Amino acid sequence: MHLTTNDSEKAVLFGVHTGSRDYINDCTPESIEELARLAETAGAQVMGSLIQNRPVPEGSTYLGEGKLKELSRLCDANDAGLVICDDELTGTQVKNIENALNLRVIDRSSLIMDIFAQSAKTKEGKLQVELAQLKYFLPRLTGSFTGMSRQAGGGGGIGGARRGPGEKKLETDRRHIRNRIMTITKQLSQVHHSRNTQRKLRVKQGITQVAIVGYTNAGKSTLMNYLTNAGVLTEDKLFATLDPTYKKLSLPDGSDALIIDTVGFIRKLPHHLIEAFKSTLEEASGADVLLHVADASSPYLYDNIKVVEDLLRQLGASDKPILTVFNKIDLADKRPAGIAISAKTGEGTAEMLDALCRVLPEKRRRVTVLIPYDKGDIVDMLYKNAKPYKESHTDKGVLLDISVDGRLFSIVSDFIV
Repeated sequence: MHLTTNDSEKAVLFGVHTGSRDYINDCTPESIEELARLAETAGAQVMGSLIQNRPVPEGSTYLGEGKLKELSRLCDANDAGLVICDDELTGTQVKNIENALNLRVIDRSSLIMDIFAQSAKTKEGKLQVELAQLKYFLPRLTGSFTGMSRQAGGGGGIGGARRGPGEKKLETDRRHIRNRIMTITKQLSQVHHSRNTQRKLRVKQGITQVAIVGYTNAGKSTLMNYLTNAGVLTEDKLFATLDPTYKKLSLPDGSDALIIDTVGFIRKLPHHLIEAFKSTLEEASGADVLLHVADASSPYLYDNIKVVEDLLRQLGASDKPILTVFNKIDLADKRPAGIAISAKTGEGTAEMLDALCRVLPEKRRRVTVLIPYDKGDIVDMLYKNAKPYKESHTDKGVLLDISVDGRLFSIVSDFIV
C-alpha cells in the first residue's frame, strides 16, 4: 500500500487545543506549523488553519458545530479540497466531518504514513509502511475507507483515502486486511530476527556501535555524510531518510565504530508506525552510544529534544550513554551551551568526535594470544571473563583468538602474538 500523490492539493489544517494535555501532545500554533510542513512534504498546498479552544474534542465531529461551519467557510473561501486534523481521528469522526464538509478528511497519523510511503525505498521499508497503514485503517473501515486494502502503488491522493464500493464488501475487506497483516508481520519478523543476529554478531566481534538519533530534519544524514562520505540522501524535508544506513567511522583514538543513521522522530508519532518500524528503531536500543543530533536553529529546539527523549524511553533505549550535539549552528541565531556543530561545514565535529570517544563504554579488543601451558590459570580466567573465538594447541602453549576488555588486555598484553 505505497500511496503517493503527484498533484498539489489545496488543504486547510485544523485542531483542538484543550490546555489539559501536555504541550507536546496538545494542538498548538507550533504543532499546526509542523503539520503544515508535513502537508507540504506530502505535496499539499496549505491555504489556512483553524484551532478551536475547548476542554476536549467533540466526540462525533471533533470540532464543535460552530467551528465546523467556520471550517467549511474557510475551505470554500480558499477552494480547498482537503482538510487535515492535527490529532488522530476515529473512523466515525472522519465520516461525520466528510459528510458535513463534503470534502476529504485525513489526520496527522495518516499524513505521516503517506510521507513514509513516499520515502520508503527498500522492500522492508515499504512493508513496514503498509503494515502501519493496514493497522490504522482496519478499525476505521467504513464505507468511505472500503477498498484501501487493495490499493498498491499509487493514486488516492494525500492520505490515501478513496471512496469504496459500499458496506456489503466491508467484511471481505476486513478479512483481506487481517490476512495481509499476518503475512507482513511474518515477513518483518524474519527481518527482525536477521537484524538481531547481525547485531549480536557485531557485539560478539567487539564492534562499537553508534546510532545517530534525533528529531526529523535535524541534520542526521548530513552529519553521516560528512563523517563517512556515506552518500545518504539529504533534503530539507521531513523524513527524507527512512531506512537505516551503516558505515564505518574512524575515531580520533585510533579505534573504529559502526555508525548507524536512523529514521527521524516527531511529536505525536503514530503508535502504528512505532510498532511497524520496531526492527529499524531497535538499532537505537542495540547501540553502545546514541549520538543525539538536535537542530540548534529550530525555535522549538528543547521541545524537540524532549520528544526524542520520550520516544527513546518507549524504545527502552534511554539508559544508553547519550551524547547530544547541537547542529546547524551556521543557521542558529544563538549558540547553545554544549557541543555545537555544523554538519554542513564540519565546524565543531572534531570536538564532537573527541567527546564521543570519552562517552563510549570501555572498548573490547580482539587479540591473538599464546599462553604457555604453565599459565593455565590465565587460560581459565579468560574463558570465564572474555570472549574466545578459537582455540588451538601448539608445542609452546594454548593459542587463543579472543576478545578482551581493558583490564584483561593489560594481563595478556605480554602474550599477544
